[in-house]
Amino acid sequence: MSAAAKEFSAQPLPPWRRAVLKVGSSLLAGFEGGGLDPRYAAGLARFIESAREQQREVVLVSSGAVAAGRSRIKTGGDGLVLRQALASLGQASLIAFWQQLSSVPVAQVLLTHDDLRNRRRYLNARASLRELLRLGALPVINENDTVAVDELKLGDNDNLAAAVASLVDADLLLIATDIGGLYSGHPQRDPAARPIERVAAVTPELLIAASGGAGALGTGGMRTKLEAAAKAATAGVATALFCGRDSDVVGALADGTLHGTLVAAGSDRLRARKQWLRHAPASGCLRIDAGAANALRVRGASLLPGGVVAVEGEFRRGDVVELRVAEQGDAVGRGLVQYNSAELARIKGRHSRDIEAVLGFGYGESVVHRDDLVMIGGRTAIDAVEVGGIEPASGPATNEVSQ
Repeated sequence: MSAAAKEFSAQPLPPWRRAVLKVGSSLLAGFEGGGLDPRYAAGLARFIESAREQQREVVLVSSGAVAAGRSRIKTGGDGLVLRQALASLGQASLIAFWQQLSSVPVAQVLLTHDDLRNRRRYLNARASLRELLRLGALPVINENDTVAVDELKLGDNDNLAAAVASLVDADLLLIATDIGGLYSGHPQRDPAARPIERVAAVTPELLIAASGGAGALGTGGMRTKLEAAAKAATAGVATALFCGRDSDVVGALADGTLHGTLVAAGSDRLRARKQWLRHAPASGCLRIDAGAANALRVRGASLLPGGVVAVEGEFRRGDVVELRVAEQGDAVGRGLVQYNSAELARIKGRHSRDIEAVLGFGYGESVVHRDDLVMIGGRTAIDAVEVGGIEPASGPATNEVSQ
């Protein structure tokens, strides 16, 4: 058994079906500016492959573009503009690097804080990532360093990974580090430092204790990892910190075992999302027929345009709308709408295959996706997981009202 596996005793990972895995520059950069090194990345790629075989999904947040760029053009300095240029030079190499280690197609996704702050861009990024996972691809996400500026930069890929975990509705955030996990002191400076295997909540005192210098090739030390874990916890996502250089530790992850630090989620992810949807101000209303309402309640379905009878109010894509049964007027649910009010007025009552023909574009076949829906006085996919562990409906639609 390796040293890290001995220091941190085995504990079970929380149940998960979708995880975000963050890999930093210190695990990827070669010696003396020698580009990207697969020594540790290969083991992480095998973990991703094992997860796929278990019908699980992994979204990868990977640093390394700047390090890859430095290997292509030798230059000194470390200013923001230079790093932007080096990131641009290295992005293609970074994606090629992960593609060589992956048996499935790798897709590059570049994000900035502005993308996640703008509601439309947020939904576009979420829809794209959801589709990539459906297609069986491996999304590889990095901050768009080429165009980001100081006030827009997320600051480091640890915090980017936390934002992505919320974006894709992940169950778990995995952060691969170059040490075993969190310690009571700096393990290389304090001989009395002891491993901390579980953290119930990230407190200000803990952040102060974890403050320290970042690695030479990275921008985030243990403090930023805890900051990311705190953000993930707020979204109801647990975080696991582990040594990405230790093959035993990485291999154990595939068996659901963590040798590292587990930061607990602040609340249940699905319950937190339900509460937000229940209480966020609604910008409009969709009148739906009784068949659609029944499908939403009973099957945890998505609402398709065929089930929409009328559109009330003016709203934008991504706004919260109420769903009411047309015949009765009763509110049955609330959700994030995928089309604005003018667009919905044109496609209501139509088959989802007609959306692009009518509008000239499409954001997908659903008007309100089941992941963005909460029922009022009833149950849908979000409620079912909490109440009875029922899986959301999947597969082809049995009718055009909802799926």
